[in-house]
Amino acid sequence: MTARGTDWSLALLVALLVATGLLTAFAGSPGSAWVFAVHGALGFGVAVVLVWKGRRVWRRVADPARWDGRTGFGLVGAALVLGALTSGFLWSGGADMRLGGFGLLNWHWALGAALGLLVLVHALLRAKRPRARDVTGRRQLLGTGGVAVGAVAFWQLQRPVSALFGLRGARRRFTGSYEAASFAGNAFPATSWVADHPRELPAGHRVTVGGLCARPGVVPAERLDAGDELVATLDCTGGFYSTQRWRGVRLGRVLDAARPAPAAAHVRVVSHTGYRWSFPLAVARRLLLATRVGGEPLSHDHGAPVRLVAPGRRGFQWVKWVERIELHADPDPGAPAATVWSSFTANGRGG
Repeated sequence: MTARGTDWSLALLVALLVATGLLTAFAGSPGSAWVFAVHGALGFGVAVVLVWKGRRVWRRVADPARWDGRTGFGLVGAALVLGALTSGFLWSGGADMRLGGFGLLNWHWALGAALGLLVLVHALLRAKRPRARDVTGRRQLLGTGGVAVGAVAFWQLQRPVSALFGLRGARRRFTGSYEAASFAGNAFPATSWVADHPRELPAGHRVTVGGLCARPGVVPAERLDAGDELVATLDCTGGFYSTQRWRGVRLGRVLDAARPAPAAAHVRVVSHTGYRWSFPLAVARRLLLATRVGGEPLSHDHGAPVRLVAPGRRGFQWVKWVERIELHADPDPGAPAATVWSSFTANGRGG
């Protein structure tokens, strides 16, 4: 494999890792398990190519007299690659540790994002265009095929090896998350994206239903405990999952009472903090507005008095402290930004 071919192979693998990493944030149903499988195999592929590259450049890196303007850039990139790979492999193996107050999965996300940005900047400023022999040469093709086969093989062996040695990693869900307090009511972990921390909502909290509908209205939270039940798994991008029996009212019943207009095609669920997420109308009808979990009233940290339960969606789409249900004609492109700015609103900060 040529030097330029190795560099471009690394860049392509990192780009694919960033892309699949972003997709894993939205992949919560078993049908999307392939995203996590591809992401894991790509990680092993990067590790193999990195060893390949290291064998070629380690003498130059070990001798400061041979350093040039690209060396520092390369060392930072290598540190980010090693950090992202190590944190990912340790997490997959079952390690549970915190560094600087953040867990391994948080570090994996942060280091991966930084690496992707570094590779993009390098490609725009200094990358040399690949030549035909860097892409179609016989050795290049054989090397690429070997890396692909090896990466898939390592990924397939990871769980059996973890099980053989009794490692916690063999018991993780297809998303990589680990089970926490299933069917134990409010005992499962409480997290918010990014850091929403509102005050407890007062008695008499009401949920407003409006937008493109014939009968907008206001529903007291206590009336949402209509006895509808749903067993669903909350799978958090922070690395845990918890299966619970939820009770409340089907969102479809609330929407039917509001009589959606013909133009209504999307439902926006809005939190007291300003956080929100949007769902197609047909999907929203199957969701649940929960007031209870495991036979207990929801705790404040878990979104009391009412939160959204969205099976097959990652936890950050399960909107807590629901305040408004809105019917719209179009999806909500601003919803992802709400994951950040809602934590800086007065209500999000607890004002």
